[in-house]
Amino acid sequence: MRASIFVAALALTAAIPALAQSSGPYHVVATAKVGGDGGWDYVYADAVGRRLYIPRSGQAPVARITVFDLDSLKPVGEIPNYNAHGVAVDPKSNHGFASSKPVLMFDTQTLKPIKDITVDGNPDGILFDAYNQHVYIWSHAAPNATVIDTTNGNVLGTIDLGGQPEQAQSDGAGHIYVDLEDKGQVAVVDAKTMKVTAKYDVSAQTNGLAGLALDNKNHILFVVGRSPAAMVMVSATDGKILGSVPMSGSADGAAFNPATNEAFASLGSGTLAVVKENSPTSFSLEQDTPTKNGARTLTLDPKTGRVLVITADRGPPAPPAPDAPPPAPGRGPRPGPILPDSFSIIAVGK
Repeated sequence: MRASIFVAALALTAAIPALAQSSGPYHVVATAKVGGDGGWDYVYADAVGRRLYIPRSGQAPVARITVFDLDSLKPVGEIPNYNAHGVAVDPKSNHGFASSKPVLMFDTQTLKPIKDITVDGNPDGILFDAYNQHVYIWSHAAPNATVIDTTNGNVLGTIDLGGQPEQAQSDGAGHIYVDLEDKGQVAVVDAKTMKVTAKYDVSAQTNGLAGLALDNKNHILFVVGRSPAAMVMVSATDGKILGSVPMSGSADGAAFNPATNEAFASLGSGTLAVVKENSPTSFSLEQDTPTKNGARTLTLDPKTGRVLVITADRGPPAPPAPDAPPPAPGRGPRPGPILPDSFSIIAVGK
């Protein structure tokens, strides 16, 4: 769907009346019903370039990367014919990357493709590390990570993480942290050597890891798992468990705002969990803010403090096949089909 069609479909409101606010400082401050076909996974806020990237998945011409103004949520363009899970941007080189296969390298100013980068595995998550201008392409199949130089798009190597990576964070000083969904562990990667140097085990607290955030000042990891649903606080220095807060549903993303000392987890059951870091050893669930059912991934805009989630309305689910495997731990049954033109961007703030 082209930008002109998105403009016609765009509907901004000051809030979503149908979503009652929970007690606390956060509430839905805006929604953009942008519509369009295709599934989705990750959403990415380029805080410097003030753009919001949302890949839409499916067969051509549905597969594309949609791009919005981060402040107004109005569409600014799209990159067609790429079936990607996520996007990351290097603001220094003005190069963007999409976790497609092949991996797309594009110009963030013009949204024009620069080149396709051949990688193995099944690209899923993605992380840009400003420390050495590398982008990491995560895959549940080997190789678990492919490392690319963002200045020229050259593949620098691969990393065996020993598990299936989901979300990752960089401390900007040469350490990458990535949660392993199937192991209940957080792998620590040396950004210089591209080697795993440690693994922090949180399986006694939660499994099915899907979200990871970092308080870089106090060296605290916020690890979100699905079984049981919980956010576990872990020392980024030595892996010591610092605390745990139960979640009210299954999450697929986490973020931390250093300006407010708050961690966020987007729950597919329709809330945004806000965990307050009262001190480096004390944490509490500050608020469970209603968003919308299915809004399981998120991105933080550090300039405004807004958290953005994405979702769509769905019809009733089809009955499972008699030989269908059970849902993965912490996941509910597969949802029903996406209803036409119901896809929305939801902004949560104070």
